[in-house]
Amino acid sequence: MQSYQLHIRIVSDITVNVGSLGKMNFPAGIYTYTGSARKNIYSRVKRHLTDSKKPRWHIDYLLAAKEAEVIGVRYSAQPECSLNQASDGEIVLRRFGASDCVNGCHSHLKLRRPL
Repeated sequence: MQSYQLHIRIVSDITVNVGSLGKMNFPAGIYTYTGSARKNIYSRVKRHLTDSKKPRWHIDYLLAAKEAEVIGVRYSAQPECSLNQASDGEIVLRRFGASDCVNGCHSHLKLRRPL
């Protein structure tokens, strides 16, 4: 496995302070977040799904919000950016999860559909 996708439901519009990105507005909806791990991808995903953790990645800040819930996980052999670029959805928050991306991704979080 090279990458993973978290399918996230946000039940109402929220504003979250996302570390260095600052305050970001998340409209209610179903999102897909695409990530990767160099080693032990299952541990990375398990960490994301844990409630008590120190935020390290952008997604950790979002998942700490009580309005956000992971409703599915998908693992893939595709590289992170290829999987992200092939995924449906609208970019509503630029740079989220992609601040170091060199493959032209404007965000690794996409809004698949509003609630």
